[in-house]
Amino acid sequence: MGRYALDMEKYADLARTASAEGCVLLKNDNSTLPLKKGDKVAVFGRMAFHYYKSGLGSGGLVNTRYVVGILDALRACKDIALDEELIGIYEKWIKDHPYDEGEGWGLVPWSQEEMPVTEEMLQTASGDDVALVILGRTAGEDQDNTDKPGSYKLTRTEEDLIRKVSSQFSRTAVILNVGNIIDMKWVREFDPAAVLYAWQGGQEGGNGVCDVLTGRVNPCGKLTDTIAEDISDYPSTSNFGDLQKNYYKEDIYVGYRYFETFAKDKVLYPFGFGLSYTSFSVQASAEEKDEHTVCVKATVKNTGTKPGKEVLEVYAKAPQGVLDTPVRVLCGFAKTKELAAGEEEHITLEIPKNTFASYDDSGVTGHRDCFVLLEGTYTIYVGTDVRTAQKAGSYPQTFTVLEQLEEVCAPQKPFARMTRKPGDVIGYSDTPERIYGPYDRVEKPAEISQTGDKGYRLEDVYDKKISMETFVAQLSDEDLIMLFRGEGMCSPKVTPGTAAAFAGLTPSLRKFRIPAECASDGPSGIRMDCGTKAFSLPNGTLLGCTFNCELVRQLYEMTGLELRLNRVDTLLGPGLNIHRNPLNGRNFEYISEDPFLTGKMGAAQLQGLNIAGSTGTIKHFAANNQETKRHEADSIISVRALREIYLKGFEIAVKEGPARSVMTTYGPVNGVWTAGSYDLNTIVLRKDWGFSGIVMTDWWAKANHEGQPSDPRIHAVMAAAQNDVYMVTADAQDMQQDDMLEEFQKGNLTRGQLQRNAINILQFVLKSPAMLYEMDRISPEELKDRKNAAKDDPDVSKMMKFVTDEQGNIRISGGGWDTHQGKEILADLDMKAGSYELQMKVKSNLDDLAQLPVTVYLDNIIKGTLSFRGSKGQWVTQQIRFDTFEGHHYMKLYFGATGLTVDHIAFQLSGGADKEQ
Repeated sequence: MGRYALDMEKYADLARTASAEGCVLLKNDNSTLPLKKGDKVAVFGRMAFHYYKSGLGSGGLVNTRYVVGILDALRACKDIALDEELIGIYEKWIKDHPYDEGEGWGLVPWSQEEMPVTEEMLQTASGDDVALVILGRTAGEDQDNTDKPGSYKLTRTEEDLIRKVSSQFSRTAVILNVGNIIDMKWVREFDPAAVLYAWQGGQEGGNGVCDVLTGRVNPCGKLTDTIAEDISDYPSTSNFGDLQKNYYKEDIYVGYRYFETFAKDKVLYPFGFGLSYTSFSVQASAEEKDEHTVCVKATVKNTGTKPGKEVLEVYAKAPQGVLDTPVRVLCGFAKTKELAAGEEEHITLEIPKNTFASYDDSGVTGHRDCFVLLEGTYTIYVGTDVRTAQKAGSYPQTFTVLEQLEEVCAPQKPFARMTRKPGDVIGYSDTPERIYGPYDRVEKPAEISQTGDKGYRLEDVYDKKISMETFVAQLSDEDLIMLFRGEGMCSPKVTPGTAAAFAGLTPSLRKFRIPAECASDGPSGIRMDCGTKAFSLPNGTLLGCTFNCELVRQLYEMTGLELRLNRVDTLLGPGLNIHRNPLNGRNFEYISEDPFLTGKMGAAQLQGLNIAGSTGTIKHFAANNQETKRHEADSIISVRALREIYLKGFEIAVKEGPARSVMTTYGPVNGVWTAGSYDLNTIVLRKDWGFSGIVMTDWWAKANHEGQPSDPRIHAVMAAAQNDVYMVTADAQDMQQDDMLEEFQKGNLTRGQLQRNAINILQFVLKSPAMLYEMDRISPEELKDRKNAAKDDPDVSKMMKFVTDEQGNIRISGGGWDTHQGKEILADLDMKAGSYELQMKVKSNLDDLAQLPVTVYLDNIIKGTLSFRGSKGQWVTQQIRFDTFEGHHYMKLYFGATGLTVDHIAFQLSGGADKEQ
């Protein structure tokens, strides 16, 4: 096996281990878990039959070769016996209550209809030893959770299921296959013996959960979020979900920072909490090592009877003075090796003081816009969750300015934000008046004198024969503008089915031997909408719950190899936004309510991805904490909260990854859409953090001029802000699609700015695998490894290809199609932008009770299901409607049952569509 070969067995083992280590055990009475050898197990809950491997949207659309659900894994376990009679009752019911796929993107049910538990079911299982109740939830892109049954809350049917099963079985374990924390009041009410958060574990998730349930792996995951008694207890809830503006009035008091300071009594399960099948003791001491560092020394001992791992967590408490601070801030953590019963491990952590520094955005300390250490006593706490961590030491600190920065992204007008008053009482004070507007500090770099084509090619820069500036001097103004534009989705210029191509996309740019770079979704694995298979990874929340950076790095090293083998230069992930509120539908992609843990996990993913030469694109920069109206809803945030909470994870990933690519958000922060924010894209990223990579927009992003609404044609302000690549267009050469040329000719966008951005893009290209392919410098070993890679993916080169006629229509004959159950028809469609009606003409010789569904996907996104019935040999036609953008699309028809003959399908254009759709 060569250097670039992908060892799928190792990949699966790492994913399985991560899925297991991310499981969080909240309760385990009556020695319910682990399951004992010989146990007869009753499995309740329809979600045992449909495992949620990930959430919805771009972060979940991975074509996998297989998915192991929890029931699948339990069935493969030889040490236990499942109650197959009970399983049969569920299977019969599910035939009449099939899985509801919803209506497509952003319109998928958060949960599935649950089977009401009957006396027959309970009687059937009455002789079993233990009951597992499996519940599931999903949410995702464009689809927040709601504080309603079936989403954040359980339905009455689910509550009844838990109540009745828990009453009958002293050993009842509830397993939550969810992407995000949910309401947990039912634990106290119905008192199941055990509760396990299994999250969404990707294609190996069921195996990982089974390993924990059976004791093959001792649970060692820890909560990355605080679970409060009620959704109203989270201070952000009252300012979440507004369609226009959301004021972050809780300021820095997010998650445990709020609850441990002001509302301990509202917490059901604290941040960092998680049980084990064994027990541990922690002895720790902490002292100041030098002016920059605190040293923590700890001994973790397994005091129980089973081998297991434990997480050591370190928190700092700053003195309360003129600048208020939370009572706990996570500043370090480490996971032990697997410790045998009686074994101990000695851990030393050297913690930089800047991990718990405070940001003064008002000048109350006399040093505005600085990270500072306050005068007084700093106390260090060490333990296994934020609530039970014990004092390990303290030290006196003199007032110290650690970092002088500058105001960025300040609110246009002051607003009241939460503060900590003496006695740990909540108070409010106004944010400071802003000093700088969004355009006050925009720099216009000196331009490089243009020379025209001197015969230099990008390879000459790679070989250090010429400077990058000499190369860029050859590019025309049109070349520079075209370099700004990515193309997609599913561009034929790069790996089929991926999200975008960028860099060398036009004939004039290709003349300079600039390769096309490939970007692919997403955080949960490589999305290739043409049907190519890829590995589905555990979700971000689960990976955070492992608290195991080395394991995550090793897992993403495999993903990096997978990227390289598929000729993908950057994966659009990891997602590093903060779990500000449990209702954010995209929390499954993100990691935690804590920025330090978020940053460390993001850096670990990047370190793994970077090894093989490809990389990740950290997103969504910044404050993408709500999916509802995400294109328009304004996040009103103080500079302090930005610096300490919402930017900190990105900063850690940029510096420690290191990150080479960043994606901005769809929406605005303090009135300025992030795609066009100079403060974020230049001052914070490049000036403050030393970032030297590329910034790209989210797909079809908008921008604005402060005080004005956003507009999809406003792109020049993005380029001026040093957002290097606009994602995406149908044709990078179309100069009429945006305001780039117009604003350049007016002088509002300068040649120097475009050349600066071009250098950013081309420096990224030089470090990418695409550049090696362009120069024909891929090693024979790598070519061999690519050739030997799995061959069960669709052959895109042989895929049917169709182009719309002058009216924008396509007609495809169905003659000869294999329409047996489970078969798929794939086609490459080159379509115009607009609203389409898809018509499908079929017949079936079956009678009219036969159900013959055909599911229609476009770019791996479900557009609808045509619910045909038997027609006794008569031709029938059904239609669905959808909007799409101009360019290449991959169509898939999935036949859910055998019995159809297809005459044809036709795509009829009926009107123009907004490209955002």
